[in-house]
Amino acid sequence: MTVCRKNPAAGPVLCFAPHPDDEILGPGGTLARHAQQGDPVHVAVATDGIAGDPDGHFDSTTYPERRREESRAAAKELGLQAPVFWGLPDSCEVMETDKVRLVGLVVDALRDVDPMTVYLPWRGDNNPDHLTLHEVVVRGLRELEFAGDAWGYEVWAPNPVPDLVVDITELQALKRRALACFETQHAYGDLDHPVFGMNAYRSLLIERAGSYGEAFEQVKV
Repeated sequence: MTVCRKNPAAGPVLCFAPHPDDEILGPGGTLARHAQQGDPVHVAVATDGIAGDPDGHFDSTTYPERRREESRAAAKELGLQAPVFWGLPDSCEVMETDKVRLVGLVVDALRDVDPMTVYLPWRGDNNPDHLTLHEVVVRGLRELEFAGDAWGYEVWAPNPVPDLVVDITELQALKRRALACFETQHAYGDLDHPVFGMNAYRSLLIERAGSYGEAFEQVKV
């Protein structure tokens, strides 16, 4: 059964994002709600996002920093802490040795923040970087025997049976402003159309006309 909430659980938050923008595309409204209720919200961005410019519209030497600046600006818009960037290669084949290193980064981030709530890509989000990050975050949570809440968010693929929907109706304009910070990604299309189409679709579970929601799967640790 899907639970609908307006206010997520209080306490420190850590969001793991595969690329600079996933923290807004997926759980941006929910993270903003956390910030508004006084929760410190931390973001760890795994890759440099360089695969986000496949047609070479931008200077490759400055592109990774430009994407970091976009992520910082979006975080500021939502009242989040400045993101931490791991700077790992985007869209690469990941070996087990790489995953061991990634688990180490996850564990370090968890120890630094000591969150009560963790957000990560959900296990069915159909992108290799997203799926890898899901795996290594879960491994890190298990290694530390994490006792808080962990929620998997949607970006690339809708969750057919989410466990939780957070009502972000009053925050959707703020989320739009945060998404507008990602000029490099808007160069490839209108981000708002798919993102808020998904959020509007979740109004079926909120059961309130004209509403917007973000859906999550509870991650069993």
